[in-house]
Amino acid sequence: MPVRTPSYTAPTGLNGGHRQTLYASLIRRIDFAYDRRERITTPDDDFLDLDWAMPDDTSAQRVAVLTHGLEGSAHRGYMRGMARAFVRRTWDVCALNLRGCSGTPNRQVATYHSGKTDDLARVVNHVLDEGYTSVVLVGFSLGGNLTLKYLGERGPRVDDRIQGAVALSAPVDLSASADQIDRWSNWHYTQYFLHSLRQKMRVKAQQHPDRVSARRLWRIQTLRGFDDAYTAPLHGFNGADDYYRRASSKPLLSEITIPTLLLNAANDPFLPPSCYPDAIARDHSQLTLEVPRSGGHVGFVSFDDTGEYWSEHRATSFLSSS
Repeated sequence: MPVRTPSYTAPTGLNGGHRQTLYASLIRRIDFAYDRRERITTPDDDFLDLDWAMPDDTSAQRVAVLTHGLEGSAHRGYMRGMARAFVRRTWDVCALNLRGCSGTPNRQVATYHSGKTDDLARVVNHVLDEGYTSVVLVGFSLGGNLTLKYLGERGPRVDDRIQGAVALSAPVDLSASADQIDRWSNWHYTQYFLHSLRQKMRVKAQQHPDRVSARRLWRIQTLRGFDDAYTAPLHGFNGADDYYRRASSKPLLSEITIPTLLLNAANDPFLPPSCYPDAIARDHSQLTLEVPRSGGHVGFVSFDDTGEYWSEHRATSFLSSS
């Protein structure tokens, strides 16, 4: 598909990727709540918490499965905003909380990571078993990489009820993206993520003292350092480089066989040039790459009477026509 530059324009006063990122994350308020929470078990005696939302007409046969980003949850603003947009358009919504992100620590020593598609597959299969005839996938940031990797791994074997996907602000090249986030200009984001990740590892050290030690946490000052010390070894990788290589979705993008939109803003402070796979998209019949000049990281702020952001309009439009 052609690489497109959509006509999104940031509101006055929110120029720049950092402002758009921070406004969407810290300032936005959304009047929306999920209808119920469901807990499903995993084959390794763990669990996943799913937050469901449904339109007043409960006969919908189509559902959107949403996956959040690093240290997020189904209750982050971008997840609830997207869920609201789909419900308004008579879709059911299943919002996945990755392991350890629902407010309750998961049982196993392993939590989640950027390439752990088996949990997403478990949720998709659960949704399909509920009888939906049309399923679409939406992933944000880390969840966007997960969504793309899930589709690429399955290629032509993907269930034909999965009819489309959108990945927003997706770090498809994890190594380069980790280096980008760890730059001094992104220091405040790095510290935010590390604060949350350190807290979770302290809980893991209490749960599994034979497997996890919290003694090294205070020395870690970068996401790459955290992934090298904790994420990689706890999930069976040989260090951060091995983890990033095996978990990145970029090598699998060419295998995607359903209509898929990758929406990465040109001024996203988390994404290096390698996360804009122009050459792959140009030669791909199913992958559309859209690179608005503005939008930040999971930003795309817009103000209108609906309260919806531009990315929510774009994602629902793309998936309704796929």
